[in-house]
Amino acid sequence: MSANLLRDNEGALVIEYALILALISVGLVLGLQPLVIGSSFSTFITRFAACLTGTCV
Repeated sequence: MSANLLRDNEGALVIEYALILALISVGLVLGLQPLVIGSSFSTFITRFAACLTGTCV
């Protein structure tokens, strides 16, 4: 009986982590969308790399 409870709890944790990951992913997509609209993805990566090196334009 205790083995069944343990399996049920682990399944719930996996679903919770998946939902949290999905919310974070949606947030990132919505947050980064203005940076990518109107330019290609390679331009975005170039701008991002420039900001990491301290020469952000």
